[in-house]
This record gives sequence, C-alpha cells and structure tokens, in this order.
Amino acid sequence: MRFTCEKSMLVTGLNITGRTVAQKSALSAIEGILCKAGADLTLTGYNMETAITYRIDAEITDPGQCVLPARLFGDIIRRLPEGPVTVVVDESCKVSIRAGYASFTISAETADDYPELPDVGTGRSTAIPQMAMKELISGTIFAVAENQGRPIHTGVKFEIEENSVTAIAVDGFRLARRTYPTEEPTGRSTSFVVPAASLKEVEKILQDGDDTVSFTLGTKHILFEIGPAVLICRLLEGDFLDWRKVVPTNCPIKVVANVGELASAIDRVGLIVSEKYKSPVRCVFGDQVLYLKTNTTIGAAEDRCSFAGNGHELEIGFNVRYLADAMRVIPSEEVVLELTNSLSPIVMTPVDDKYDFSYMVLPVRIKN
Repeated sequence: MRFTCEKSMLVTGLNITGRTVAQKSALSAIEGILCKAGADLTLTGYNMETAITYRIDAEITDPGQCVLPARLFGDIIRRLPEGPVTVVVDESCKVSIRAGYASFTISAETADDYPELPDVGTGRSTAIPQMAMKELISGTIFAVAENQGRPIHTGVKFEIEENSVTAIAVDGFRLARRTYPTEEPTGRSTSFVVPAASLKEVEKILQDGDDTVSFTLGTKHILFEIGPAVLICRLLEGDFLDWRKVVPTNCPIKVVANVGELASAIDRVGLIVSEKYKSPVRCVFGDQVLYLKTNTTIGAAEDRCSFAGNGHELEIGFNVRYLADAMRVIPSEEVVLELTNSLSPIVMTPVDDKYDFSYMVLPVRIKN
C-alpha cells in the first residue's frame, strides 16, 4: 500500500476516528486504526459499539489495507512538518512514513482480524442541517440518565414525524425536549433511541453551517453521514418513558422571565451548593419577582429575579444544577415558567412559536 495526502487532512481524520478506537480489548486489531487505500483513503476506528469512518482525498499509487497503531501513528503524523505525507506499507506490514526531511519506520498489523462493521442496509435516509442536529443533541443530552438502572434512558430518543424531528432525554428527575420543524416532509414516522456516548461523538463532528447530516435507520443500528465522516452505532432497546403523559399541561401559574437574568441568579445561588451536600434552592414566586434562597454547610445565599406575572407566593424547592442545566440551553431570550403547586414540576416553554422546546424539572421537598 502506498498513498500521499496532506498532513492536515490526515490529522483531522485521525483525530475523529481515534475517538472510537478501543482502549483495551481481547481483539488487538480494534486497538488500532484500520487504514484502507482503494478508490479513496479511509480511516476507521471501532470499539464494537460505535464505529467512525473518515474519507480523505489522497493520491493512491498502490491499494491495500492494514491496521495502524493508533497512538503512535497519530503522534508521528501530528509532529510532521506541514505539507504532503507519504505512507508506504510493505508485505510484512512495515510502515514507512515520510514528510519533508522527516522519516519514520514502524510496524502495523494485517487487517485480516479487523471485524466487519455493522450493516445498516440501504433504507431511506433523513437529512437535516448540521446546525439543527447539533442543537437537538446539545439541547437534550445533558438530561440523559447516568446510571444503568434503566439502560434505555441512557440515550436520547428521536421521534421522526412528517414535518419534524424531536429529541427527548429523561433521567427520572428532569426531562428535556427539543423539536426541529423540517423544511421538507420526511416522508416517514418512526422513533429510535441513540446512546448518549455515540451522540457525543456525532456532536463533535457536526459543523456550524447549512451542510446537512443524514441518518439511515437499520434494524439494530443507525448510520450518520456527516460530510466525509460516517458514524455507525448500536441502538438502545426497551420501553422509553411516554413523555407526553408526564409533562404537565394547562398549569395555572404562568410567568415570563428573562433567560439571561434568571440563569445568572441561579448560578450565583448555586455557588455554595456542593455535589456532596445537594441542598435545594428555595424558590418563592411572588408578584413579578422570584426570590431564591439556599442554606448549606458552606454558607447561605439569597438572590432575586424579576419576571412578568404573579406566582401567588408559591414556594417550591429544586436541585439548582438541574435548573442551571436547562437555562443554559434555552435558545430564546425569554421563557415561560409554568407551575401548579409545590409538589408538581416546573415546565419551561417558549414565549412564541419561533422555538419549540420544553424542559421539566421535578421539585425537591424543602424543610420549613
């Protein structure tokens, strides 16, 4: 095998595919990066759960394939001088790397033991702008469950409808939902749950722009195609929470707050709340003002934030981190805070139809 390509392109491909290389495995082949030189040059990282393949424009004079040592090969390429890099692999898997005056010789493995990637099939794909997918992921992934009590909730559920794509995450204490109205009909109605770990890799590859990301659904896997990168991961199976039945509607108390001002007040009060002693923040919704107060072993904090509306002196406690997480991803300048009583969750919804989201946080009992 012999190919020549620009160092910058090779570094980009190694950075992206290297994130799904297995760290330790009984199958040594997946601890490396599969390099294939054929019609084009592709690099692949696969940890038996998630695979990323990255396509690189290269001048290929001798096709072939091998498994390169991920860390060593990556370290060498990153430190080479800028410009074209030539890689030659002989029949004994000796790898020669040359760029400018620098040259290296390392050992690789044959690709015989590298596992085949899952076959997603050739089903119909759905495409949306990369920016939209990025917002769907970042706006929900923080609320996935961290424990394995219910594995299905360690992922984000996607619901594809004729004119929308919706992402939902829940962890038993909060819920996050974002909906993107598609510009063109999707022509389908389906749902699936993608593991959070794989979605984080998708989010890192996505760019801010109008280019699209397409995803193709298989029986047990899903394929994301993002420019020159292709990510394949296993879907989660199980019964996901019926979120429409748990989010309160027609709440009697509705007030409108400025997102930036409310987020700042929450962050300030949260400074003295530690992870070890998760003291709740006490919220009193008065007439056009919200009072926030907390007492912990570290100290005490109070703040207030104005809003439009009357909370009728409703007193309710919340995990301050859950409130802060939701406020950080709300895309609008203002948000509607919907409440029922001290034992019911708070629901955050948009003021106008420009956005489509809902964030719900369950209350925490507070001592008088």
